[in-house]
Amino acid sequence: MTRSELVEALARRQRVSHSVAEVVVNQFFATISDALCEGVHVEIRGFGTFTARRYQGYAGRNPRTGTPIVVKPKVLPYFKVGKELKARVEEAI
Repeated sequence: MTRSELVEALARRQRVSHSVAEVVVNQFFATISDALCEGVHVEIRGFGTFTARRYQGYAGRNPRTGTPIVVKPKVLPYFKVGKELKARVEEAI
């Protein structure tokens, strides 16, 4: 599902205009992004948890040429699915 499909589904289910649904979806994602940038974890009960994970730098190799490269430390977003969502998806499939 794309962002625009999510906006359309929200507008249809809640019977609001497309522009209102778009604002809600954009604000939802912006709030989660801002919280992760500040180092705060976001927990949505029944859905899952978003966190920012720190990864150490390491020495690696370019897979094409085999030359050694240095991979810098980084912080990446991470999502852990909640029990309720996991059970619901497993049940549906």
